[in-house]
Amino acid sequence: MAREVPSETASPRSSILARFGPGALVVCATVAAYLPALSGGFIWNDVDYVTAPALRSLRGLARIWTEPGATQQYYPLLHSAFWVQHRLWGDHALGYHVATLLLHACSAVLFALVLRRLFTDEAAGPGGPSKGAFPGAGWLAALVFALHPVHVESVAWISEQKNTLSLALYLGAALAYLRFDAARSPGAYGAALALFVFSLLCKTVTATLPAALLVVFWWKRGRLGWRRDVVPLLPWIALGAATGLFSSWVERAYVGAQGEDFTVPAVERALVAGRALWFYAGSLAWPFGLNFIYPRWTVDAAAWSQWLFPVAAVGAAAALWAMRRRSRGPLAAFLFFAGSLFPALGFVNLYGERYSWVWDHWQYLPDLGPIALGAAALAAGLRMAGPRLRWLGLSMAAALALALGALTWSHCAMFHDNETLYLATLARNPGSWMAHNNLGLAWSKVPGRLGDAAAQYEAALRLKPDIPETHTNLGLVWSQMPGRLGDAVAQYEEALRLKPDYSAAHFYLANALAQEGRVPEAIQHYEEALRIDPGMAEASNNLGMILCRTGRAREGMERIEAAIRMMPDFAQAHFARGAALLQAGRRDEAIAEYERVLQLRPGDPSALRMLELVRSRQ
Repeated sequence: MAREVPSETASPRSSILARFGPGALVVCATVAAYLPALSGGFIWNDVDYVTAPALRSLRGLARIWTEPGATQQYYPLLHSAFWVQHRLWGDHALGYHVATLLLHACSAVLFALVLRRLFTDEAAGPGGPSKGAFPGAGWLAALVFALHPVHVESVAWISEQKNTLSLALYLGAALAYLRFDAARSPGAYGAALALFVFSLLCKTVTATLPAALLVVFWWKRGRLGWRRDVVPLLPWIALGAATGLFSSWVERAYVGAQGEDFTVPAVERALVAGRALWFYAGSLAWPFGLNFIYPRWTVDAAAWSQWLFPVAAVGAAAALWAMRRRSRGPLAAFLFFAGSLFPALGFVNLYGERYSWVWDHWQYLPDLGPIALGAAALAAGLRMAGPRLRWLGLSMAAALALALGALTWSHCAMFHDNETLYLATLARNPGSWMAHNNLGLAWSKVPGRLGDAAAQYEAALRLKPDIPETHTNLGLVWSQMPGRLGDAVAQYEEALRLKPDYSAAHFYLANALAQEGRVPEAIQHYEEALRIDPGMAEASNNLGMILCRTGRAREGMERIEAAIRMMPDFAQAHFARGAALLQAGRRDEAIAEYERVLQLRPGDPSALRMLELVRSRQ
């Protein structure tokens, strides 16, 4: 009886493993490396991204899209994602960390899929890829990207969900566009364009995508065709340029990227760019000594040594151009890296440049180019090697992934909370005035640590005496210490000398003046705070209370009502409205306001005391 010949095709189980196994490995390794980040809380400016109380309604969602300045930056799709997340897990940091981590893992998998398509396409000329030249390189690159510790800042810091979300959309757009490039399908083009627009609405560094695609096509073919390559991307280039210019304006007008810290001549900006480029390359190649805030080096065009950085960058580009006929890959990776970094190289004002010229999260997207080049080089070397050397190479790749994962695990601890973050930052960069200031902020909220907070503010002012925010913070601490109210007033006045339109300084100065009994001056500063920032509910409420106490009850009630309109869940304003209603003899309405305070702040002793008092008199 004839025997059946066994099939040589892969079993369904092995086929599924081959298809989904690498992606599952990348996701699991990413989650394992970032487990310490999940126990972290909110740090620094996370409060500016986790949806503010005034924006948590449907009307607030509309404001996110229609009102520049309503959010920290005008990234409406990003802030809409935060709006949805707040509905899901409120003010619990874990949910935001999980979402950011999964987006990072998703980006790593999409990166592998993009590279797999690129590395298995035929090249149109010498110097580019050949079919099957880099087997496995895409997944190796994805693993390195996912586990590299320089990316911890983008994943462990909730605010930087704008990085992980925008990159996932960026890579999705790239993958869809590569499908369009192969088949010229209008559907693929439309999907790619939609994903590109979505990425721009999360972070405008993704505006570099059309230029990156042109670099990729030049790498593959050795030339660019006007009709085939350039014309379809012209709308993308226009969109990217428009959103980039708008984002730059928002950065200056609403975020604060203007003033003396940003007055840098063009020549010195070129020096910053040259040094920053090498700094980021070094952090990628040698990820040790990473920090949250690096020293903001002094730029001096008269110092010949500072010219070595841009000269070396130009020299490297020239050398890569000279070897393009042999291999276009290194030049393509360099162009991708430098081009994607361009918005963060100092040529345009970014608020973070106030503290440092370089930040780890600014190289999150640009790192894709060098990582792809390194993975392709290793994969090509393994393909040419014998079996023994191939196993050695694979072992080295596994060791690299384990080392990167261990460094990432360790670095995540820095981002656990504000105190940990700033103490670690100062241990590596003692000259960071911003870390001193923010550590002071953290300690000012801890009972019994007002003196330590004041010492940190004083240390920040020794490093940089012209910081209005730190003068205001020091004044706020001193206002809570016995016998130092006059010193607090002096600090607020110094802040206003440095920055006359600083609404917070006007507000805190008004509070201190009211405590000193200088009521007319206090009213003047409350009004000035509201002129500068009409949406400052606290100033409107405090002004209303002081007006009620000075016999201007109608005006006072109007101010308190305005504060409640600005912030419907503002318990202090509801308490003030209850006091004003009680003063006017409207006891039932006053009782309703005090009950509202207890809904917002259960067990509030002042509201309980007033309710007991009012009801005892009925």
